[in-house]
Amino acid sequence: MEWHDEGILISVRRHGESSAIIEALTRDHGRHAGVVRGGGSRRMAPVLQPGARLALHWQARLEDHIGTFRVEPEPGLTGLLLGDRAALAALGSVTSLIAVSLPEREAHPRLYARTHTLVESLVVAPDWPGLYAAWELALLAELGFGLDLATCAALGTSEDLVWVSPKSGRAVSRQAGAPWADRLLPLPAFLRDGWPTGATLPATELAEALRLTGHFLENRLAPQLMRESLPAARARAVDAILRAAAL
Repeated sequence: MEWHDEGILISVRRHGESSAIIEALTRDHGRHAGVVRGGGSRRMAPVLQPGARLALHWQARLEDHIGTFRVEPEPGLTGLLLGDRAALAALGSVTSLIAVSLPEREAHPRLYARTHTLVESLVVAPDWPGLYAAWELALLAELGFGLDLATCAALGTSEDLVWVSPKSGRAVSRQAGAPWADRLLPLPAFLRDGWPTGATLPATELAEALRLTGHFLENRLAPQLMRESLPAARARAVDAILRAAAL
């Protein structure tokens, strides 16, 4: 059994004296693990960094074996993140959430494409914090926990949607939600309509967006995980992102 694919490195750990076991989010084969011979060497250390883009060749005698990877680095920008604490924290959150939530060997091409865009944007796009919040929303949708932000849960209209029900995950208009405003979650407009490329997202909207996605990650996704809690990397990322946004 063998295949070729592209992927984003999620995790790496030593295996034996000189090898490593890596896990990557691949375009066509989902979250997939394999052994890299010599992956524990100094020569491979700069290549096998979380977030790195890789060309992958996987091979195993049987399909259900862990198999081995041959890897080649693809052009990428993650090596430039070392000086950006918030971006590094966001990358750690992305890789951790993927590692604990996506089923093994199940393709998620749309999420792969969004993850690729986000990882590259961490270096070059000033609006990446908004892209990160939108990525969390996309992760929820990919796993079957998507929010319905198209129409008001009470009136069926699509205008002036400013809240989300914390129970149903459906949008609520200003008019319909006014009596229960203290029980609803704010809905930042950019999560529905997008944000102008290159623009800086207001810190208040960013905080509201991360609070919204965090609520549903905690209450819908986390109970389905074997660990029954979100990775600590997610909380560290939110803290770092909001600290940077406040500066």
